[in-house]
Amino acid sequence: MITEPPGGPVRKQRVRVPMRLVLSSAYADVALSVYMKVKALGQRPEGCQAKSATLAAYLGLSKASVERGLTALMRPAVDGVVELVARRRTLRSGRGTSALREVRTMTRSEPFAWLPVAAAEDLTPRQLRAYAVIRFAEQRGIALTEAELAGHLLHHSGKRAGRPITVEAAGRVVDELETARWVTVQRRAGVQGRHRFVVHDLALTDAGSPPVDEGSGSQAGEGSLANREAPMTDRPAHESRPSSPAVGEVPVGGRAAAESDPADAKARTRAPDDVALRADGPARPAYTGPQLSFSPQVYAVLEPVHWLLKRVSNAFVARQIAREAGRQLREGMDPERLRHRLTLRFAGTAVSDIRDPGRWLLGVALPRWGCGHLDCEAGVMWSTGRRCDVCAEVVAARSAARRRDRRAEQGQGQGQGPVRDRPAVPAQRRPEETPRGSCDGCGARILVTGRAPERRLCTLCRAEAAAAAPATLAAPVPGEPDPPATCRGADGTACGRTALPDRGVCIRHLARELAGEPAPEPIETLQM
Repeated sequence: MITEPPGGPVRKQRVRVPMRLVLSSAYADVALSVYMKVKALGQRPEGCQAKSATLAAYLGLSKASVERGLTALMRPAVDGVVELVARRRTLRSGRGTSALREVRTMTRSEPFAWLPVAAAEDLTPRQLRAYAVIRFAEQRGIALTEAELAGHLLHHSGKRAGRPITVEAAGRVVDELETARWVTVQRRAGVQGRHRFVVHDLALTDAGSPPVDEGSGSQAGEGSLANREAPMTDRPAHESRPSSPAVGEVPVGGRAAAESDPADAKARTRAPDDVALRADGPARPAYTGPQLSFSPQVYAVLEPVHWLLKRVSNAFVARQIAREAGRQLREGMDPERLRHRLTLRFAGTAVSDIRDPGRWLLGVALPRWGCGHLDCEAGVMWSTGRRCDVCAEVVAARSAARRRDRRAEQGQGQGQGPVRDRPAVPAQRRPEETPRGSCDGCGARILVTGRAPERRLCTLCRAEAAAAAPATLAAPVPGEPDPPATCRGADGTACGRTALPDRGVCIRHLARELAGEPAPEPIETLQM
């Protein structure tokens, strides 16, 4: 029941505020206060004709702050919605007058919250936004925590612009609302030990609160008149669930008679009489809060995994997925980069391997893999497409550490002491220890494998010997050109190879002459 304050009439006017204005990070806190006052004044027959200075006087803000809020409301948001439209007017004399401001007509399907206009006048913009979030959670039956409340209160200037405030700062805002008597906080009285917030349509006054030391009832005699209260730790949402005492504990309270019956205790615990287990009570109540709705930007980014999002049945997990995607976008992540990441990882994973879509999206698809550089995407620089040098060094260091550990294990297995850590030096490859020899034709160094023949020749000498053998047996034919000349050698000793035209030496001796010194003799493997 709303009581009339002693100083004047009760301000009972309320307006319907779209939750997109409260929950969106595109609007500053002052935009909510300006929207509520403009909409309240717009319900008059003549509409809202107040100047920005008049609105500032109503709200207790500066004129510049009100103009910032009006500008944010008149600009199209990310989804293209314009909350406020201003029409300029001119008198017949030609002078301008204050603009006529109108808010957009809300759709029937979008979420909203009924907020009192007096809250916009009494509370600061930050407190009003927190009040709106708590009011919406109370209307939908959501057990709100201070951590969740902090996620909706953002910094709008400075280095932390766009980031949520800390949980401690959100707790201070709640304390301020409680001090202003717009919200009553029941400490640890909610589900799972959470705080329970009771929102008021008007700030409570001393006339509306019960007298001190008169119990919990009012003056009219309603309610209980007890002056002592026993602290209870039972969770209101699970009062119907009986709890079994520990082994050896004496049952107390109203459940003592039921627990004294062995048949009833065995039926409840489904265990022997001397063992107390968790009682078989009713299941946890199903989620009855509002349906989760993604912002247009987050929904567009998650387009590659819409098939998996439809299969996430847990509302909390779906909300965590939306928050993680929104956090990365607020911190400067390129939407195309995040969409590419989701597409690549979903394409590289078999659908049969994804047993829990929610856990896979939070643990595999959304996290950024790579080093501390913001441009690094799984070891590749996103802007250039080149390999990240930092990640390459990390991979090389880990590989070297694994090699050192492997050598240490091998050394200890052979009875040697531990190998000291030292920088890995690549070992030079050495040819196997095989018999070496020289070609009988040209003197080239060769590696002999297998059984050595009577005459050692390299591959080239064997080919020349096979080609020259038929020529020596065949008699010269008159009229045909003379056979090619042989190499005269470097020291005047013929090597038996075919000489180059107009040179008199083979290709090997020509290379030595051009180099000016004896060239290293080639090493060749002789296959038998």
